[in-house]
Amino acid sequence: MNKKEKQTIGVIGVGLLGSSICFRLREADYPVIGFDSRSEQLDYLVHIGGQVGSSVKELVSQAKVILLSLPDSTVSSSVCEQIAKCATAGTVVIDTTTGTPDDAVEIATNLGRQKIQFMDATVAGSSSQVKAGEGVFMVGGDTEHFQQQQALLKELSNVIFHVGPVGSGARLKLIVNLAIGLHRAVLAESLALAEASGVDLPTALQVLKATPAYSAAMDTKGEKMIQQDFSPQARLRQHRKDVRLIRQLAAQNEQSLPLSDIHAKLLDVAINAGLGELDNSAIYQVLRDNLS
Repeated sequence: MNKKEKQTIGVIGVGLLGSSICFRLREADYPVIGFDSRSEQLDYLVHIGGQVGSSVKELVSQAKVILLSLPDSTVSSSVCEQIAKCATAGTVVIDTTTGTPDDAVEIATNLGRQKIQFMDATVAGSSSQVKAGEGVFMVGGDTEHFQQQQALLKELSNVIFHVGPVGSGARLKLIVNLAIGLHRAVLAESLALAEASGVDLPTALQVLKATPAYSAAMDTKGEKMIQQDFSPQARLRQHRKDVRLIRQLAAQNEQSLPLSDIHAKLLDVAINAGLGELDNSAIYQVLRDNLS
């Protein structure tokens, strides 16, 4: 299929993750039209050859497949209400937003009344990993709908799991984020102790990677912590939102999460110290400087 034959893809929400998704689509020669309520977010889309939509309605008029990358599922619900008012039957909405499983099911039900397909396709990995094609997509939705969009999804990543019906992607993303966040906090505490006890940090990281202590957080966040380079790939405040949703899911299922309870408190300390807009690796600063 050549470039002219490829359908236009709409992207609503062109922040860190949304911009990386746009990059992957443009690399695959898809025409992309994006919309974001924050106009400054759209400069990068223009830079890579994308088109800017002035509204959700304009975007829907040009794209029959729409990806969402929004702050939370409350925003997704609001945007999908707008989509439902102007989209035609057969439109496909793929939501990469980290939100609640219940919201995903409700959105799918509401869009389904207009014969609009919906899948929650949550993503594990930072924006830089997604840009490199290294994100992991967990897709909840009808099997037939998933198969119809599989070729498009493979342009975003080679690691794609169909994990069940709508809501399953959102549920599994919270479980994955629980583990990722705690791995990152453990790395931060380990490096803080290494520094406090006079161990060379690059050496400590190298040794940690070579032992059973290894986690992928060491590859993605180790150097950022050592260099104290907290330029955002995924914002700390966003992960605090995720932890709230994780604990909410646990409460609904009567499951205690003592480590996540402690993690939430550490993240609150970071946000109160003004670190919320920085990369989530900035939790290292909380532990290193004994802010907690």
